Amino acid sequence: MSKPTYRAAVIGLGMIGGSDPVSADALGQKVENMDGTHAAAYQRNARVQLVAGATRDLGRRQRFEARTGAKTYADWREMIARESIDIVSIATYSPAHAEIATGCAERGIPVIYCEKPVATRIADGERMLEACRRSQTLLLFNHQRRFDPVHRRLQRAIADGVLGDLLTAHMQWGTGRLGNVGTHVLDALAMLTSRRIQAVSATLDLAGKPDCRGSDFQDPGGWGTVRLDGGLMGTVNAPDFVKGQPFHTEIVGTKGRALVKGMTASIEHSDGRIENWPAAAAADGLTSMDRAVNDILEYLDRKAPFPCTPEDAVHTLEVIVAFHASHARNSAWVNLPLTGQDREIEVKTG
Repeated sequence: MSKPTYRAAVIGLGMIGGSDPVSADALGQKVENMDGTHAAAYQRNARVQLVAGATRDLGRRQRFEARTGAKTYADWREMIARESIDIVSIATYSPAHAEIATGCAERGIPVIYCEKPVATRIADGERMLEACRRSQTLLLFNHQRRFDPVHRRLQRAIADGVLGDLLTAHMQWGTGRLGNVGTHVLDALAMLTSRRIQAVSATLDLAGKPDCRGSDFQDPGGWGTVRLDGGLMGTVNAPDFVKGQPFHTEIVGTKGRALVKGMTASIEHSDGRIENWPAAAAADGLTSMDRAVNDILEYLDRKAPFPCTPEDAVHTLEVIVAFHASHARNSAWVNLPLTGQDREIEVKTG
């Protein structure tokens, strides 16, 4: 018996949503260098029909239609009202995520695949969670490492004790932007260690580097220390735009250390053995977004348990907000979950 096909649509037809090269050029990036895009992941899957897209930008609509043959709309509300959709991607700027996700959930769309970070405020992230709980909608976020085989393999290995008792962790990257970049790294740390971050002490880098998404956004990097479940301590070194600073995560235990660089990993055992794990895409050509779509189809086919929860992503947003809250208190320790005015802080990330 053949498996069913599903209808997908994308809201936000820029670089990550619509594979739009013009939008990528404006950000100094290239679509072909990305770990997938929403539109391409749907087009590459024989069981998915990419039927529609929505954006206010006429040029993006025209280019999307030419690339995909899908129908486009200037208003996402009209699109979800007119189209029969099984999976919708939300690839707009973060401040719009909550409104769109809530509207899609209320429309009864079975799966919402949303860009990261979750939102710009904790309350908006929680509003998205509640709307999807009410409608029994699967909500997932594009933290790609959650779907990467190398990261999943390392998560299992750490859980099985390959590093022994965990001692410390270190994360660093040279492009700042805790909201847009740090969300991946902090979420991956929680995934790999199977622990949540419970407290943050941080200093933001307020050097004033303009945000590539425009003057409406301010998403600084910074430095900090995080305390995870069980007392595991981690450090963050992520100033704004330090050219040449290696992007990596290191996790150290009593039996060795794991070093993650991009989508590759290595384990240095205490007895001197070294294991090198190449990126999974080098073997099969699949991007992490291709793999996320495969997981979505598995869910739709069998209502199989999904490998990550939206609550994980909202927790990562709360950690990022905690960096800002700690900075405002001269790097004092801030405990999670946040309370009071700390919950009202807006991270102005695109």
